[in-house]
Amino acid sequence: MRKAWIVAITAVGTAFGFVVLLVVGVYVVAGSPAGGAGGGAVGLARGAVPAAYHSLVQKWGTLCSAINPALLAAQLYQESGFNPNARSPAAAQGIAQFIPGTWATHGIDGNGDGKRDVWDPDDAIPSAASYDCELARYVKDVPGNPTHNMLAAYNAGAYAVIKYRGVPPYAETRNYVKTITTLEKSFAAPVRRVDPSKQAAAAISYAQGKLGTPYLWGGNGTADQGGRFDCSGLTKAAYESVGITLPRVANDQYNAGPHPKRDELLPGDLVFFSDDPANSRAIRHVGIYVGGGYMIDAPRPGAVIRFDPIDTPDYFGATRVTEDGAKALPTSV
Repeated sequence: MRKAWIVAITAVGTAFGFVVLLVVGVYVVAGSPAGGAGGGAVGLARGAVPAAYHSLVQKWGTLCSAINPALLAAQLYQESGFNPNARSPAAAQGIAQFIPGTWATHGIDGNGDGKRDVWDPDDAIPSAASYDCELARYVKDVPGNPTHNMLAAYNAGAYAVIKYRGVPPYAETRNYVKTITTLEKSFAAPVRRVDPSKQAAAAISYAQGKLGTPYLWGGNGTADQGGRFDCSGLTKAAYESVGITLPRVANDQYNAGPHPKRDELLPGDLVFFSDDPANSRAIRHVGIYVGGGYMIDAPRPGAVIRFDPIDTPDYFGATRVTEDGAKALPTSV
């Protein structure tokens, strides 16, 4: 077990007149949501997948033992950001980004309507799961983690995995495997407590230094903007101050790590708010949790960066930011 680390930061909130004592402890967590392999009873985090696709991902993510719903969700998010109309310069199409040749061979009629349509998530999501499981069968006799080998086969081809008796020594392939298995943790329902970020207290300290600063829509805190922020600009800058680069918008920041439950929140967790409790892509606000049911946030035009309570009807959930989680996020989704 790592030694617990405790950081106390004192902040005086003019609106509340209280002193915030931040105590950050260490929880013990063993393994990944899937215990090191893709299969198993892994559910989806609340709202992590848009409601229109949730049941499809949950169902088809259990097609074989090499995958699980969170892993399948991570692939879809990495490929298209759940956009069924996505197109890539390489001619990849749809929510699962199949290229035409691969779709012709591996696309299936997932909804049983008599046609295979790469643009229809009812076909494309089942096809993505089916293709993963087919690759897993190709490399089932290769030593090592079956899920890692399947992902490597997806990226580099089954022959390379068989040749090297595991994930091949290609930087791109190893990065792909790490990216998807890291994102998997962001889409998995919380099943145990997770480690806090050691950068969390310093990120809070940064945000505290901005208390009283006027809100600016699209604000990144630059000199030409008068040092002003909007909500996700503030959280991005807070974590950037400790070397972690988050995406610019709140709904992508949600995928920068695993999701602690409300009663497991620690200072430094990002907390999110939405009018749609079933869709993380609809998140519209984010703050940085400081303890005691409060966050620091840049709430809206006409307001200043301040302490606000998090227990409101539109509270969506939280993310414990990790370096690997932030690095795994696609630059454009």
